[in-house]
Amino acid sequence: MFGDDDLLALSGLQHIAYCERQWALIHLEQEWSDSFDTVRGNLFHARADTKGYSTLRGFRCERRVRLVSHSLGIYGIADIVEFGLDAEGGSVRPVEYKVGKPKIEDWDRIQEAAQAMCLEEMLGRSIDEGYLFYGEIRRREIVDIDFALKQRVKQLCQRMHSLFEQWKTPLPLRSHKCRRCSLVDKCLPDICGVDARDYLKRMGLEL
Repeated sequence: MFGDDDLLALSGLQHIAYCERQWALIHLEQEWSDSFDTVRGNLFHARADTKGYSTLRGFRCERRVRLVSHSLGIYGIADIVEFGLDAEGGSVRPVEYKVGKPKIEDWDRIQEAAQAMCLEEMLGRSIDEGYLFYGEIRRREIVDIDFALKQRVKQLCQRMHSLFEQWKTPLPLRSHKCRRCSLVDKCLPDICGVDARDYLKRMGLEL
């Protein structure tokens, strides 16, 4: 179990699933740069970021719900958590807002599963599904919170804490994901393994 002072940001799971170096630059070195995608995402999230609640189709929809899991060592905020209003207490399901469209990769589903696992620990009940609402297609996608997805969340949480304890930023590694990363200019993936003299010569600088 992790103490309050040892908790790491749940949002970092999406970063570390995308790229370990990106996670370290943001959460260890406190580097950040906005891109078109991040600005668009912030504007989209602003609509769901007003704390409060509403009732819709038999659910009480709480906005900006604080989350914590001391077993995973993470904390965060859910955009919306829907609580069923039926006599038996109803189902509970987190809803995360995303500006884009569904992805083949599990990055968004990992974040959603982590939110569900926090709620399970906080409420003492099982949660087997959540939703991702994508602004580009204007509809929800269901997320099955299965064993495999939960195991992936646990592995990534362990990796985050390992890197944090070592205070270690992994070396840059060029991949197709660099093209959409807002930190590419700070990461400098193209100079990994390049001799400093050769790099300066290419840049028109001489020692």
